[in-house]
Amino acid sequence: MNLTEVAQDAIQQALKRGATDAECTISEGSEFSASVRLGEVETLKEAGSRGAGLRVLIGRRMGSSYTSDLTPEGIRQMVASAVDLAHLTTEDPHAGLPDASELGSLTEDLQLFSDEVAGLAADKKIDAARRAEAAALSFDPRITNSEGGSFDSNIAGRVFANSRGFAGSYRSTYCSVSAVPVAALDGKMERDYWFTIARSFSGLESPELVGRTAAERVIRRLGAVKVETQRVPIVFEPRVARSLLGNLFDAVQGSSIYRQASFLAGKLGEKIACDKITLIDDGTIPGLFGSQPFDDEGVPSRRTPVIEKGILKNYLLNTYTARKLGMKTTGNASRGITGNAGIGHGNFILEAGEKSPEQIIAGIKNGFYVTELIGSGVNIVTGDYSRGAVGLWIRDGELAFPVSEVTIAGTLQEMLTDVAEIGNDLEFRGSVSAPTIMIGEMTVAGR
Repeated sequence: MNLTEVAQDAIQQALKRGATDAECTISEGSEFSASVRLGEVETLKEAGSRGAGLRVLIGRRMGSSYTSDLTPEGIRQMVASAVDLAHLTTEDPHAGLPDASELGSLTEDLQLFSDEVAGLAADKKIDAARRAEAAALSFDPRITNSEGGSFDSNIAGRVFANSRGFAGSYRSTYCSVSAVPVAALDGKMERDYWFTIARSFSGLESPELVGRTAAERVIRRLGAVKVETQRVPIVFEPRVARSLLGNLFDAVQGSSIYRQASFLAGKLGEKIACDKITLIDDGTIPGLFGSQPFDDEGVPSRRTPVIEKGILKNYLLNTYTARKLGMKTTGNASRGITGNAGIGHGNFILEAGEKSPEQIIAGIKNGFYVTELIGSGVNIVTGDYSRGAVGLWIRDGELAFPVSEVTIAGTLQEMLTDVAEIGNDLEFRGSVSAPTIMIGEMTVAGR
């Protein structure tokens, strides 16, 4: 079955039924997941899926439908349903497809697909999960239990076409290995995890390294205490710093901006962070997890500076939010297989600094190194920030003892302007990537 032809046929059928514009998305994929606990396979899942979604416009009225039945009759019913719904909806003056001049696809190889993943035998995947867990369990006698080792892989294909002449497709793969050991001391248990992820199997860290790293992380959490309430420098390790970037994405994406539901609404061109902050969105970097040749409206992926040396340069927009704001799309449309496009990021990256994490920590007399955040106490409208935190206390430039059951608090506005250092340890373990970040001072609420 030629899925591009199926998508184009659906569009033609919609136009014949009276649609003035139409776009069709087809997605297919297979996923594998194996979980091993205490050396035994606990869960094993292999599944495949395929579906199509159609969005049609009759003037400024929009209707959408989707189906998992890609037979001619299934497509016919999907088209009929979408057109019928469009007749029932009210007009939206900002609805519509991108202009034809905005459509296109990157032609270079983005290295999104690996035959290694597609051809990997199930026993090799299970073995990787087992080896990761075994490495964690053998690291230290205080590691007494495990939530498991796991291997996950995904093979996906995406097709998109519209009535303005665009048709494109791409395939992608990824695989990952993780381990979650549990350690105990004086009757109190702690858990932590580590993982590796890559487009290809050969790009993964070894399962043994994953297990050992997870074990080191959980052992250093044993004997955690609650510190007194105080204001001190805060250091976010890269894994935690990524969540801060997630908050910033929510604040710069177009839906939040046009609704005035972001503390960054109306701030374009203004200095909203310290000079050390340069934040980019880039869907064009080969091999990374947020890369793709075009967005989910058929607009080419691109590099968009969001914050440049502290100055807010761009919001991230799809066609709809761009029109609401009187701007142009930044190629950030994102959707499943049905409905209107939302907004997603490509590779959302905070550029690295010059100091190593060790150098940053060495310069702190009294502070808090955060390794995990708990809860979701971030208000994007006001910028208020308050989250439970776990980590290690910094004393005289060294990681001194583990800390838990505390809260760190401030505002995103203060945090952005008070970034004192950015580490040189930028790593890519997903589509959001950040190095170590040091905030000059925040409130740690403890006992």
